[in-house]
Amino acid sequence: MQRISLLGATGSVGRSTLEVIALNPERYQVYALTGHSRMDQLALLCSQFHPQKVVVADGQQREYLRQCGAVDAATQILVGREGLIEVAVDPCVDTVMAAIVGAAGLEPTLAAVCAGKRVLLANKEALVMSGDLFMQSVRQSAARLLPVDSEHSAIFQCLAQPGRSLHEQGVEKLVLTGSGGPFRTLSKAALAQVTPAMAVRHPRWSMGPKISVDSATLMNKGLELIEACWLFDAAPEAIEIWIHPQSIVHSLVRYQDGSTLAQLGYPDMRTPIAVALAWPERIVAGVAPLDLLTTGTLEFEAPDRERFPCLDLARQAMAAGGSAPTLLNAANEVAVQAFLQNETPFSAIPAIIAATLDRLPVSATATLEQVIEADRQARQVAGRLIHQHRAGI
Repeated sequence: MQRISLLGATGSVGRSTLEVIALNPERYQVYALTGHSRMDQLALLCSQFHPQKVVVADGQQREYLRQCGAVDAATQILVGREGLIEVAVDPCVDTVMAAIVGAAGLEPTLAAVCAGKRVLLANKEALVMSGDLFMQSVRQSAARLLPVDSEHSAIFQCLAQPGRSLHEQGVEKLVLTGSGGPFRTLSKAALAQVTPAMAVRHPRWSMGPKISVDSATLMNKGLELIEACWLFDAAPEAIEIWIHPQSIVHSLVRYQDGSTLAQLGYPDMRTPIAVALAWPERIVAGVAPLDLLTTGTLEFEAPDRERFPCLDLARQAMAAGGSAPTLLNAANEVAVQAFLQNETPFSAIPAIIAATLDRLPVSATATLEQVIEADRQARQVAGRLIHQHRAGI
């Protein structure tokens, strides 16, 4: 029986994780749930899974959970950053699902790693922001790190011996696939007219607004490239990105002997979640088996780097090293939030990121404090750029 702390229970990955857990009650017990804003959903999840600990953002939310009767008197309700870290390192917990979106997930995820937990990583920003520090902590603590992003899970499944280097396994290239997002065929002029409502309607996946916008700009693929570099100890030039509109082939591994292995399945996050939960075993995930006879044609194409410059920005940041990926991630989060709030156009997102990177020097990020400081500086600069854009400066 694995006891699980689920960080980000009300998001799409969190809800899918709980669906898989519900199908396998003899194997998994929900020990802690965390949520930041959707208190009605968190209350329902507490009523269903009866966690021993719950983490919310503030005292008002804690009072709401108490008054609505979602938890009993024995349930501990913790608050804020300290609460997240507490449930991430709790000695009663075996496995931590890191599904908080964005930079907010870094500290509790890193804490879980340092505590030697089995960490299921859905929060790619943790690796993007602090890849070197993060992977050093994995090695020093002997934590087990398992990818949950569908692309990285696919690569993990296609590797013969995931713990060995790519060179030792005879790997030539890693190929990350992506649907291309909702604007794959739009012209550059049409991209300038995109609205938030259009951007959050992903053609294949059901995701939150931030990740949906990242998919629309292809920054999601850029962040996944950085994540893959750290997860699999790969150079950026050893990773290709292919657009695959059907989202059936989730990624590929090309070997030196001419073989290419791929992992296929319907676009459903419950599959990579189940892989990470049960590895090295397999469990029921509630996902139908893939029927290739009715799937039809599988298409692949190279991404248009001119219309979607975020891909090159991510490659350049990874190549620069140090704080560059941290700056990239922070500027992207600020720019995406501004777009979702109708404060800046869709086409300005990569421009804000590029300008932020130009204005800040790349520095070392050997400590968590240095990572947080780089993140703070980039958010400040990106916010200033957005203000100047709105003011017409």
